Amino acid sequence: MHADEADIDAGLVRRLLRGQCPHWADLPIERLASGGTVNAVYRLGDELTVRLPRTAGGAEDVAREARWLPRLAPALPVTIPAVVASGVPAEGYPWAWAVHRWIDGETPVEGRLGEPELLARDMAEFVTALRRVDLDDGPSAYRGVPLATVDAPARAAIEDLRDTDDGFDADAATTAWRAALAAPPWAAAPCWVHSDLMPSNLLVAKGRLTAVLDFATVGVGDPACDLIPAWNLLPASAREVFRDTVNVDDATWTRGRGWALSMALIQLPYYRDTNPIISANARHVISEVLTTRTG
Repeated sequence: MHADEADIDAGLVRRLLRGQCPHWADLPIERLASGGTVNAVYRLGDELTVRLPRTAGGAEDVAREARWLPRLAPALPVTIPAVVASGVPAEGYPWAWAVHRWIDGETPVEGRLGEPELLARDMAEFVTALRRVDLDDGPSAYRGVPLATVDAPARAAIEDLRDTDDGFDADAATTAWRAALAAPPWAAAPCWVHSDLMPSNLLVAKGRLTAVLDFATVGVGDPACDLIPAWNLLPASAREVFRDTVNVDDATWTRGRGWALSMALIQLPYYRDTNPIISANARHVISEVLTTRTG
């Protein structure tokens, strides 16, 4: 997916384990199919996963998760990953890596939800619980910044999509993007946010949220970025349930719609040919935003 990816395979994983976690080195190793873009993930036996950053940009995430996951877990209503070991560069692999506990569940797919209204409440409860976390010295969240920081790449992506066969109205996307940028900024104290609540970072069972994964972008900032499930996962029928339960003002909701739109606009041309899960979700988001400008 990325030009500067490390060469990662099951053989490398086993060699790293033999050198640093030999008690796990003979367990079965299976690469997991995933819509993720930052890490290569391998199931290790029945109870563990091994996560290796694909690029240098994801290398610092290992330390961030190791520090914050155990401190956040007691405050959250669903399961989150637990780091059981951290590895160091070796065997030609240049970055830190980690072993996590395996979490059972299924990844939800937009348009195929069993209990969308119940899932909307679950998502809102997770988001509000994270906002209430009271931990000092939190890092800046990846998307907890003003929406204007992604103005240039979002507009460039709109032009990349203009006159393609993706079927979107570039002028309508520009209008929706301008409306999001015009929303008043977050003026209160920064709060804790996950900032990457993509469907591939969620697990469900019987339609209900059971776990949230991948806290590489966690930190403090504008809570608008955690509203993106309203457009990347939930149908219109459940969107208002999510909004009512998460209880945000109009400006924050509008910025959240802007984050969902900008992410999708940037992802689609980048991942069109390399990540069908991400590109399909990006098309879905753009359609949802342009169909419901104010919802």
